[in-house]
Order: sequence, then structure tokens, then C-alpha cells
Amino acid sequence: MKNYKFTLNLPITKFSMKGNLSQKEPEIIKKWKNNNLYKIIRIAKKGKKKFLLHDGPPYANGNIHLGHAVNKILKDIIIKSKNLSGFDAPYTPTWDCHGLPIEHKVENIIGKPGKDVSFKEFRSYCRKYAEKQVKKQKKDFIRLGILGDWDNSYLTMDFKNEANVILSLSKIIKKGYIYKDFRPVHWCLDCSSSLAEAEVEYYEKISDSIIFMLKTKNIDFIKEIFNLTKIKLKQSNILIWTTTPWSLPACRAITLHPNFEYQLIKIENNTIIIAKHLVEATLKKIGILKWKIIGTTIGKKLENLEFSHPFLNFNIPIILATHVTKDMGTGAIHTAPDYGQEDYEVSKKYGIKLTNIIDSKGYFKRDIHPALNNLNIFESNNIIIDILEKNKILLHKSNITHSYPYCWRHKTPIISKATPQWFLDIDHMNLREKTKKEVQYINWIPTWGKERMESMISNRPDWCISRQRTWGIPITLFVHKETRCLHPKTIFLIEKIAQRVSLEGIQIWWDLELKDLIKTNDANQYEKILDVLDVWFESGSIQISKIYQDINLINDQANLYLEGSDQYRGWFMSSLIVSMAISEQTPYHEIITHGFTVDENKRKMSKSIGNTISPISIIENLGADILRLWVASTDYSKDMFISYEILKQSSDYYRRIRNTIRFFLANLNQFDPKKDSINFENMIYLDRWAISKTLETQKKIKYLYDKYKFHEVIKLLIHFCSIEMSAFYLDIIKDRLYTTKYKSYPRKSCQTAMYLILQALVRWISPILSFTADEIWTYLPDQYNKCLFAEEWFIDLFSLEDNQLLNNEDWNTLIIIRNEVNHVLEQARLNKKIGTSLEASIILYVDTDTKKKLKLLGTELKFFFITSDCQVKDYISAPSSAIKSKIIKNIKIDCNKHKGKKCLRCWHYVNHLEYNHLYSNICSRCIKNTSNSGEKREFI
Repeated sequence: MKNYKFTLNLPITKFSMKGNLSQKEPEIIKKWKNNNLYKIIRIAKKGKKKFLLHDGPPYANGNIHLGHAVNKILKDIIIKSKNLSGFDAPYTPTWDCHGLPIEHKVENIIGKPGKDVSFKEFRSYCRKYAEKQVKKQKKDFIRLGILGDWDNSYLTMDFKNEANVILSLSKIIKKGYIYKDFRPVHWCLDCSSSLAEAEVEYYEKISDSIIFMLKTKNIDFIKEIFNLTKIKLKQSNILIWTTTPWSLPACRAITLHPNFEYQLIKIENNTIIIAKHLVEATLKKIGILKWKIIGTTIGKKLENLEFSHPFLNFNIPIILATHVTKDMGTGAIHTAPDYGQEDYEVSKKYGIKLTNIIDSKGYFKRDIHPALNNLNIFESNNIIIDILEKNKILLHKSNITHSYPYCWRHKTPIISKATPQWFLDIDHMNLREKTKKEVQYINWIPTWGKERMESMISNRPDWCISRQRTWGIPITLFVHKETRCLHPKTIFLIEKIAQRVSLEGIQIWWDLELKDLIKTNDANQYEKILDVLDVWFESGSIQISKIYQDINLINDQANLYLEGSDQYRGWFMSSLIVSMAISEQTPYHEIITHGFTVDENKRKMSKSIGNTISPISIIENLGADILRLWVASTDYSKDMFISYEILKQSSDYYRRIRNTIRFFLANLNQFDPKKDSINFENMIYLDRWAISKTLETQKKIKYLYDKYKFHEVIKLLIHFCSIEMSAFYLDIIKDRLYTTKYKSYPRKSCQTAMYLILQALVRWISPILSFTADEIWTYLPDQYNKCLFAEEWFIDLFSLEDNQLLNNEDWNTLIIIRNEVNHVLEQARLNKKIGTSLEASIILYVDTDTKKKLKLLGTELKFFFITSDCQVKDYISAPSSAIKSKIIKNIKIDCNKHKGKKCLRCWHYVNHLEYNHLYSNICSRCIKNTSNSGEKREFI
């Protein structure tokens, strides 16, 4: 006798259960590169509808971190899903190569420009350093599985791109948006340069909080305003609160709110002025227990009343502005026009001039006050407080913890400092209102992005576009040495300089003189500007730099920008303003933002606190597909939690998907789709259901990809693989796959279904699990010469029509019944009534309608429940021992151990075992399946 095991259709596949991703993925990347995969995709998509995701440039500096990985993976998922949806979706990676981060690193290596090395040498080293960083980051991004035009990446330091930024500047100047002014800007004392809003971070800071008083000699004015004709006043003061004592030397006014009520409070032989709503809190803080209100007036009546400066020999007036708040303080704030935008604006209104009393490093200039000569402002607080105390005007001192602006690179406190800078007028030609209007037509994901951007545009000041740095694109302007006016041929000169820059790079600007560009007798009367452009102006100009001109974009607008939520004040804003100023259109149709990566304790990933996880270390240990799966399975609209424990969960998700696919591939061994496929209408009905369920799932997955809801895609994938396939469909068809004749109709029916399902499933996972999908593709029958990433959604799926005997709703009912049967079987196992489900014989007692549905399964019924016998009877005939379903009405289930014998081949229990000249102790069905004919199976 032959051993029965030799006749089983055991699965064979080289697609292993273990992914071994960290070993396999580099080989796949090598294959992609050798095959020029990106070019293959572009050729395949030529002529399709365009979709452009514009890449926001990361700084070419340092190793990539998880934030980079999240951003690039999300973009890659979108690009690949759009290719699947029939779009031509190119992707050109970009890098920001100028600015402070690179300057800072290079200074640490070779020293400061103009001091340790020449400016020219410094710029040359910056370029080389940036090139090295781009090469390193590019390698890591490619290792993440990102497909893009890596050989033609956009670098802001490429000569042509530098020239394009200069031309963008000329267009904005031509329209009259640019002006120069001496006004407060964010200023980093370490950088000795202005900062963009996006280069400012806010941290908690402990500052001195003081209340002091200023004296007025104009007692008659006080008496008149407060209607005190019958009261004698010897002296009167106003109380001021501040957290920046260092700025008092620049104090040139006291600002009150015009509509607040202010009260004159008598304290012994003195009187003080405080805002009415802050009187009690203020007096309690400074320890005054006895006091009396002797008069009340409104702020605007106190306008121009003069008080003595706290320690300098001149008087300062009361001025009025609505930025004075009721929240804290005394209702009166000291005003230093150099050190705050609001102070500057109100001082300008009253004709109060700037003081310019500190240098670029934050040191007081000489002759301000003897105690402050050459002293750093942050070191001056205690000295100034001592001066106030000696002058007997300090009433209260404490510390306050508050949010304060810091330089994002140096992590040091910054100040608002008046300096000569170049600005873009946000209100010129009604730019602010036009931009706010266009924001309404952009799709914002999450939706709160629209309101946030509107608010930021409404409240933002003019854009300071100049920086006092060495490594950057120059502001290529010549100004008259005396009048400070621009050269009359400015636009012509800029365009000529741009031509030179496109050939020789930005260094040419510092090497050129005006006489080298234009023959004029007054060349020596002009000087060139040495400031460079804000890097955000550079990146904001990328959209109009024609990097995608080969795909014929309509209006040069991108379909999508996707960046971190901090880019509302960064790249989203700069791109929007540059585009609106030049072309009066938005640069993008849609904006998506993602949150920051945080640890399990909700702390933002930071090197300083040591809670970072390197994406490269994740890849080396688990593989890029696990990292990609974590990104996709996380709701990126919020902060994204990550830890090794969370990554283990992603690994578990991955195994569920991979093991399901492994089952498919194992059982498609030697299946030839062209020869072995069964037509849909001739397939066993369970197989038809599986294909229909796949089509239904694919529609949902396509929708979720289209809406960028990747974490919902993962949920659907896990449910499809683990529940609908592994726990249901595949569990049922194992018997057919393993026990029916090798090339029999029942086996080919489910193999056909599996082939079609896998064709769809490999596409579903390809945007996310790109390496795994590529590996699967190589094992799929008849796919050797095709490129997965050039494919589109699988279209050869079928649905169950409502007019068929069992529609989708009927199948949903049958699946619920099966789940109920499984509960009964499990309880029977726990009670040791049966071992496996094949030891069971079940009877279903159901109503007439359900009976019709179950009967349609015919002889497939017992296979559906994976039992050795299944009978269907009328509900009213159910014995008391039958278990009633708590979910479905009119159904009871009776489970008993089958009284027959176990077939040693298929493990089903039957009443009689048979034998022939080859086999013994097997059932009649197995006899047929080992003969030439094989068993017959019903469609239904």
C-alpha cells in the first residue's frame, strides 16, 4: 500500500514566512536601480492625467531623523497610490542648501568667515559640505523605499536654481513689493542676523518681573484730568510693569489704552495711576494695604502727559494704543520703539525715533549710561534693577515663567531689534486680502488648517526677506550711497546678474562691481547690497522655478503640498506669498500636514532629552517596510507615538499580512492562469463570494487612498487578511486545496480566486509595503516581464449581482451563522465533547428563510462549517439541548461528536471507510480524489 500522505497537495513556495527584510530590501533597491525603475514608471504613465506632489526641501544638514522618514514615506505612499489610480505622478526630491544650519556646521569646522577664513573660501566649503550632506541623506531616503528622480534632484544651490530665485526677486521688485526700512525684526544675537518667523521656537523662560513708578512734575495736568480742584497734590506717579528691564534704556514713551479707565490712588503723601481693573491686584502685589481712590478718568485724556525717564535725564510722554491688555500688569507699559513691532508702530505714529543703542551681538554702545557701557543686555537686568532700587522707584520684583522666543538653531533667547532690513509689503496691491480670499479655495487636511492660515495671514507683519549671513543667495541690488535709492536700471541689472549666476553661481555677485555690468559714469556712486535672501524666500520660489516643466503643468500649480504642521508659518506661507505676489494664484490646490513624532510619554523626539529613535536603526533591525507600516497605520494628523513596543505591534500587523499572502503563493505553485483559470460563472460559489468581497474591499481601499486615510487602509487590510481571508475563506478551502485532485475543477476554482485576489492584494499593499509587494510580484504566476509600480488597480474582479441566488447580504448572514457555529464548537472543545471541528456533527434549527439560504450551499455546507456533517432542520423541531443564538433570531445549534471513523487522508469522519488496491482506511471522497476522475463538487 502507498502512504496516503504522498497524494496530498501540500503547499510549496520560496516566499518564506519570515520577511528577513533588512537583508532582502537592499537587494531589491539594487534591482530597482539597475532596472532604472523610476524611468520605467514614467514611460508607462506618459500621457496620463498629471498629479504633482511638490516636495518641501529639508535642510542638507545632518542625518535623517524620524520626522524626515515620516514625511518622505507619506509622500511616497501618495505618489505610488496615484500611479495606481492612473495618474502620471512624478516626484523630484528637493533640498534646501543655504542658510544658517550649514553655516553653523561649517563655522565649527573651519572657523568664522572674514576672521578665520575668507568669505569666498567659506562659501566654497559650505557648497562642498552641502553636497556631502545631500549625498548622505539621499542614500538614506532611497533605503526607505522612496521612488523618485534621485539623479535630478532639485538643490537650491544649483547655479540655475540660484539664478531662478534671483529672477523671482526681480519680478516682485518690478511690481513694487520690496522696500527697505529700519524697524524691529526677530534678531538672534548669536547669529547676528534677523530670523524668519519659521526660524523661531517658543520655550518656557524664567524672566524678571518688576513693577516700578515714574514721576511727573505736571501736577496741574493731573488735577485737571482727575477733577481734583480742591485737593492738594505734592507729587504723582504712574506704575509700570515689565519683564524686560534690559530694554528700559531705550524707553521713549508710556503706552495706555485709550478706552481703559485709570484711577488715581492716594497712598500716604503720594498718588499713583493704575488701570481701574488692575488696582487691587497690583496694590496687593506691592504690599500696599491702605489706599484711597481719589479720581477716575479714561486713558485718552492722559495723552501727552510727561513723566521722568526711570534713570536717564529726559521726560517721556504718554501715548495711546489698543495693544495694551487687561490680563496682567498695571495697564501702562513702557515703550521702546527698537524692541517690539507694536512699540515701533505706535512710536512711528507719534513721531518717536528709534534709539539704536545696542550692537548686533546685544551689547550696549558707549555713553548710554556709565553702568551699561559694553555690557550684554541679558547681563544688564540686575544692574538696571539696582539702579531703579537706588532711585527708590522699584516697588516689586519677582520671577515669572512664560513662553519666550528662541533661535531654532542656537536654542538661545532672541530679541526684537530694530535694524535696517529689506521687506516685502504684504499689503501692497491688496496682497493680504487677495491671499486670504484664495485660501478659501484650497483643500486643507486637517480642515483646521484653513482657519489657521487665514489667521496667520491676517496678523502677520511685512516679510523681512534679508539676512546678514554669508552662505545664501544675494539680494542683487545696487543703491545710491547718499539717497539710498535703487539704481534706475535695477531690473535690467538683476536679470543680467542672474544670467551670470546661472553659469558661475552666487559667488559671482561678490566678485562683481557695477562697472562690470553696465557702462556708466556714476558707477562709483552706488554700492551693492551684501545681505542675502531669507532661505524661506528661496524655498518659496521653487514652485515657480519650472522644475516640472516637462510634464506641462497647468498654471504651474501643484496638486499637493505635504509637510509637518510647523510649515504653516514656513514653507506653506512663503510659497503662498511668493506665488500670489508674482502670479496672483496659489501654488497648491491641497495642503496636508502631519504631526510630530513623540515617545510613549508624549514628549517630542529630541536629542537633548535622549528619546530619539534613528530610522536607520529601525531599518537595520526590522526593515524599512515595518517603519513604513508604522507610518501608514498611525493617524498622521496628530502627533505620532513611536517606541520599540509600538514597532513590535507593526511587526505583528506585517506578519498577519505576509502569512496570508504566503498561503496564497504556496497554493498557487505551478498554477498557470492562462491554462488553469475557471470562468467566474463556473466557479464554486464560495470562490465567487471571495472575489466579490475582494472587489468590495478594493473600492473602499481606493477611496481611502484617495482621501489620504492610510491608517484606515491598514485597518481594512488587516481585517481582510486576518478575518475575511485567513479565518474564513482560506480556512474553508484548505480541504479542497490539500485533498482534491491536483488539477481538479474544485481545486482550480479556488486557485483562480486566490490568483485574482492576490493580484489585487499585492497592489493594495504596494504603496506601503513596497519591498514586500515587489518580492510577492516576482512569485506571482505570469508577471515576469511586468513592473508592479507601473501597474494600476486590478480590474479583473467580479461582483455578486443581486439577482443571483446568494447575494452579498445573504453571505453576510451566512458568515454570522458560521461565527455562531464556531462559538458552539469552541464550547464543545472546552467541554472536551470534541477535539477538532471535524469531529463534530452539527444540526442547525432555523426558520424557513434561513433554511433556504443554507440549503443553497448543498453538499458544500459541511465544508463551510469545517465539520464532518451538517444538517438543516426546522426551528420548531429543535430539542431543548440545542443552543439558541443571541445574535440571530430563530436559530438553534446542536453539536455532537460524529459517531463514524476518521479518514486518514482528509481527516473527515464518515460512517464507512473504504479501500482499493492503492489505499486503505480512507473515505469514498478520497478514493475519488486519488483516482483519475476526482470528486465532483456543486457550484452551489
